[in-house]
Amino acid sequence: MNATRLRASDLRFLLGLLLPALTVHSVTQRPHAAGFVAFAVLCLVAALEAGIPALARSPAPLPHGGALLWVPRLFVPLELALLAAGSFAAVQASWPTLVGVAIAVGFVTGAQGITFAHELGHSRQRADPALGWVLMTLVGYPQFMVEHYRGHHVRAATWGDPASARPGESLWAFLPRTLAGSLRSAWQLEALQLRRLHRGWLASPLFWATLASAGWLVALAALGAWKLLAFWLVQSAVAVWLLETVNYIEHYGLQRRTQPDGRPEPFGVGHAWNADHLISNSLLANLQRHSDHHVHAWKPFEQLQAQPGPQLPTGYAGCILLAAVPPLWFMLMEPRLADSAAAG
Repeated sequence: MNATRLRASDLRFLLGLLLPALTVHSVTQRPHAAGFVAFAVLCLVAALEAGIPALARSPAPLPHGGALLWVPRLFVPLELALLAAGSFAAVQASWPTLVGVAIAVGFVTGAQGITFAHELGHSRQRADPALGWVLMTLVGYPQFMVEHYRGHHVRAATWGDPASARPGESLWAFLPRTLAGSLRSAWQLEALQLRRLHRGWLASPLFWATLASAGWLVALAALGAWKLLAFWLVQSAVAVWLLETVNYIEHYGLQRRTQPDGRPEPFGVGHAWNADHLISNSLLANLQRHSDHHVHAWKPFEQLQAQPGPQLPTGYAGCILLAAVPPLWFMLMEPRLADSAAAG
């Protein structure tokens, strides 16, 4: 990192490297409590951001680009170390402890690993998207690397986007729709690109990443490594659940108008929900400044700015918990959705 370009406040993004390191310690030293510790961390962040007004605002963006790009890059070997530690702990653990270890690991591979994969995929540096593919393959969800960039960023906040939740749609109704729709869309988009480039499926990173992910699981089953297989499936499921819950939160109920030519209006700041809460933004690479991310998709995370678009009731940590309980989510979000529609 170029330290001459960094302010002290920007070192908060190094928290993104601290959580996986702490989780390695948790699953190796206290595996029986690892799952509870992960859930407690989520609840603690949610409580702090909801209860302390000063945490509702993050520092201004860094004016120089690229200075912190090593944070998501360095996360890749950390995630590999975490998965190795989790696998070792799971094989030796009882089944209930194994589930807790997998939840703790999936909490990090989902909340942070997928967030950093997302950032790396948007990078203009040639090697970075390859690292994003690695992170998404480790959670068995490589289709994200196609659907997000070629699908979601084109169709976000329209009914044609499987990753945009509709008004009145609960998280639990959204999940099967987005999982099936995103998988189908990714393979359709990849087939379209291969035809355009006159290439076969052997040239597709989606094909090879999916083969690697499925092959790993088949190999574990063939070897009778049932605990390791269960660990991998649970951590992947937790990671994907976190990803799709955040997708649910980010565009819930918002819709771009259809223009006379049948195309949606350009994406604006009013088409994504935003939050600027300090802890979540520090851990999640400013992901909560979501309107600016969609309007300027190639902007590095440290340059993203807070926007005056629709605002969530609290940070992502709290919203994840709220979304899991639909009556609470609707109670808080429906008035905000109505206000957003009136303002639009």
